Amino acid sequence: DLRPDDQDAEVDRLIALGASRRDVGQGDVSWVVLADPEGNEFCVLQSRRATT
Repeated sequence: DLRPDDQDAEVDRLIALGASRRDVGQGDVSWVVLADPEGNEFCVLQSRRATT
């Protein structure tokens, strides 16, 4: 899992590199689930600064 300073920018960057969003039933949460081109899922977490 990743915890970048800017979650939105990192998600955009990863999608541009070939990742895709995944809905795994996470609902309304502070992280984004992505999958790499081979289907391996990972999460992009919100910055610790954004949650405090």
